[in-house]
This record gives sequence, C-alpha cells and structure tokens, in this order.
Amino acid sequence: MGEWKEYKLKELTAKIGSGATPTGGDNSYKPEGISLIRSQNILDLQFSDNGLAFIDDDQADTLRNVTVESGDVLLNITGDSVARVCKVPESVLPARVNQHVAIIRADKEKLVCDYLLYFLEAKKEYLLSISEIGATRRALTKGMLEDLDLTIPKLPEQKSIASVLSSLDDKIDLLHRQNKTLEALAETLFRQWFVEEAEEGWETGKLGEFGKIICGKTPSKKIYSYFGGSIPFIRIPDMHGKTFIFDTQDILTEEGANSQQNKHLPPKSICVSCIATVGLVAMNAFSCQTNQQINSIVPNREIYRYFIYLKLATMKEELLAMASGGTATDNLNTGDFSNIEIIKPEDKMIGLFHNQVQPYFGKIFTNQTQIRTLTRLRDTLLPKLMSGEVRVNN
Repeated sequence: MGEWKEYKLKELTAKIGSGATPTGGDNSYKPEGISLIRSQNILDLQFSDNGLAFIDDDQADTLRNVTVESGDVLLNITGDSVARVCKVPESVLPARVNQHVAIIRADKEKLVCDYLLYFLEAKKEYLLSISEIGATRRALTKGMLEDLDLTIPKLPEQKSIASVLSSLDDKIDLLHRQNKTLEALAETLFRQWFVEEAEEGWETGKLGEFGKIICGKTPSKKIYSYFGGSIPFIRIPDMHGKTFIFDTQDILTEEGANSQQNKHLPPKSICVSCIATVGLVAMNAFSCQTNQQINSIVPNREIYRYFIYLKLATMKEELLAMASGGTATDNLNTGDFSNIEIIKPEDKMIGLFHNQVQPYFGKIFTNQTQIRTLTRLRDTLLPKLMSGEVRVNN
C-alpha cells in the first residue's frame, strides 16, 4: 500500500480514558448543566440525545480529567452496547463521560479524528471478539485499545477517505432529521384536528373496529429451517426510532412463516409493543410477522392508517398505564389492546386528514429507503477504504 504505515493506537492518540458516575448515581443528575454522556447515547456512528444526563459544575470538576473536547471519538467499552462508536457533536459540549464510555482523542499531527472514527467502526467485530475474553460481561480495557494495530496512510489521504465516508453519513443524518420534522408536522396536525379542535358530538369506538388485530408469535426455534430466509420477523429491538421497519435481526423462511399463516401482516400494518417495553409504534415496510410481544392492527380502510398510527403514537403514557396491572412485567394483552377506546370522527373527516398527512409519510418512506441504500453503500466501502483495497485521490 505504498506509504501506509503500521502503528499501535496509543502512538497516534493524545488520550484514551473513561470516566465515572457521580456519587448518588441517577439521583445526582440535574435538569440542566454539563452533559454527562453514557453508553445509551452512543449509537453506531450516531449520537443520541435520548436520556442525556446533566451534572452541575462541582460534579463536573470531579470528572475534569475526562472532559470531552471537540472532535473526540466516543466508544462504548462495557455491556451489551460495547464497541458502538460515534464522534461527539458540538451541541452537547461541554461534557464528561461515565465509566462505560471511553474518550479516544486523535493526535492531530498524526491522525484525522474522522479517520479514527471509521477505523473503530471497521474494527467492531474484532472489538466484540476481544471484549469477551476472560470476563462474564463484555468489556474493553484501556490496554486493549492502546494495543490496537492500525495501518494508515499520510494525513491528506486520511482526510480524503474520511471525507468520502462522512459525506455519506452527512446525507444519512440529513434524511433522519428531515423524517423527524415530517413526523412532527403530521403529529401537530393530528393534535390540531383531533385534540384541540375535537367536537363534543364525536363518538368513541374500540380499536378493533378500525381493523383486524393480530398478536404475533415466534415459530419454533428448534426447527432451524424456519429461520434465515427473506421474510422480516419483527421484535421490539427492531422498532426503536423507526416509522417504517425495513430490516430486522431475525428473518423467517417461507416454511417458517407458513407454519403460522394467521400471523402474516401486510405492508404498513401498525405494530405496537405491548410487553415489557410498552408503547413503541411503527409500521412494517414489507409483508412480515412479529413476535408475541407485539400487537398489530391491519386497518379496514386505507384512510384509517395514519389516523390510527398517530393516535397510538401520541398515547404512550396511556398504553403504559393500561399495561401496568400489578404484574412484574408490563403486559397489554390482545383483548385489552383491541378494546382501547378512541375518538371516532366521521370517515369523511378522517379521509380529509389522511389526504393531508399521506404525503408526509410517503416522503418518510422514500427517505428511509434512501437511508437504507446509503448505509449499505457506506458499509460496503468502509472496509475497502480502510484497508487500502480502494484508494481515494487526495
């Protein structure tokens, strides 16, 4: 590879280190202040604000040796999310990290921070493999990270490689943000039409009156031929942060799906998580099945689709309250789900609303299709660029 040279990561970094949780744990967090970044905030090449904690100046001072700086790369080093990596966004600074997150700061004279980010993403499978060695819980130590081998080109080519990959991620991020805006607009319209301007004379109806309710089921895992095909099988982890679910961790074969034919869902059915993690709402992009923790509704009429989706998406607290029946695990059973009472305006009004919001959801679907394509392109290019198999002109 010409001028590419091999180093240990410690030779190319100014800092590798993790933080700590302030005394008192969750009870010590403040409503605002200095950000405390935790593992739940670190996704694969993305930062999530969900659950971002805050600490005061005194607490931050005790963690001053793990101050996060612009351009720092953050890596999860313990637990189920080990090896997820992203770059800190400027919007959360000033910040510290807790003990489950490592700051990896590039020596800018030797290593481009975005190149470091993509190097660690490319090494994810290796990091996962070494995190299991000699421990009951996945963990990456400082020593493991310091001793990582990487072969790199000179800074100009590093910048070119990082630029190709980051341009794809920037487009993916833009589409994600556009989708959030579009769904927020649809939700605002829903609240305006059916909450703020609700008419006293409107009747109520049961959810089951708007469509067929289907509770999912898992085919026997003892029959290996049921899995590994092309039919998406939705579980709760597949639903997080999705409007439309395109990809799932588990996939059924036709044999597996046909073993429970009454569980088929046509595209754009409305799936709702009803056990343990209650209240996630999403639609399936393709014909699929779900597991037993999800109840779904197949609308009787097309005009009901987004009305029902937005109604359920705006009643998460109510769904959780219905599921909290004194049992150890929250559980909203299919009968109670079918009997949820919701407003029932005239079909003419629901149809007018559908015509208003359908373009928003159509654009979200198109954007998610493009995100899927761009993500696959990035994931294909990533190992080729980082290994030098594909070169980029400076």
